[in-house]
Amino acid sequence: MAVEKSTIHRTQKKWSKEILDEGFCIVPSILLRAQKRIGVNPSQLILLIQLLDYWWDAGNKPFPSKKDLGNRVGLGARQVQRYLADLEAAGLIKREARVVAGKGRTTNKYDLSGLVEKLNELAPEFKETRELKKAVERRGGDDRLKLESKNPTI
Repeated sequence: MAVEKSTIHRTQKKWSKEILDEGFCIVPSILLRAQKRIGVNPSQLILLIQLLDYWWDAGNKPFPSKKDLGNRVGLGARQVQRYLADLEAAGLIKREARVVAGKGRTTNKYDLSGLVEKLNELAPEFKETRELKKAVERRGGDDRLKLESKNPTI
C-alpha cells in the first residue's frame, strides 16, 4: 500500500524528515482509546506498541527478543515475559516458537491477530459513539438524552 505524498509531507512537517528517517510505527487510535476496555495496563500497552514497531507486514510476525523489548521500555526480561503471558491469556497475542536451522530455538514470533480481532469487534461501537458526538455538536450542545440510540451516553 503506497502512502500518498501529501500524507508524507504533512507527517514530515509535524515530525521532520530526520526523525521519520529513523522509522515510524503505525498505532491505530482505537488501541489507545480502548486500552481500558481491552484490559491492558500501561506497561502491557507499551509492549504492544513495541511489538507493532517490529510488525511491518501482515504475513511476517514480529520476533523481538524479550531482552530487546525490556531494554526499550526499561523492564527486565522476566517482567516482559509476565506481561506477554498476560497479553496471551487475554487473547491479544499468541507466542509461537521460532526455530532457526543450525541454531535451534530462538526468539518467539508474536501473532497479533487476536489484538486485531478484538479491535475490529470494538470498531463499530467506537464509530457509533463518534457519530453520536458529531450529532450532538450539530444540535448545538449536549442533547445526549434526546438522541435516539441504543447507547445514548457518550
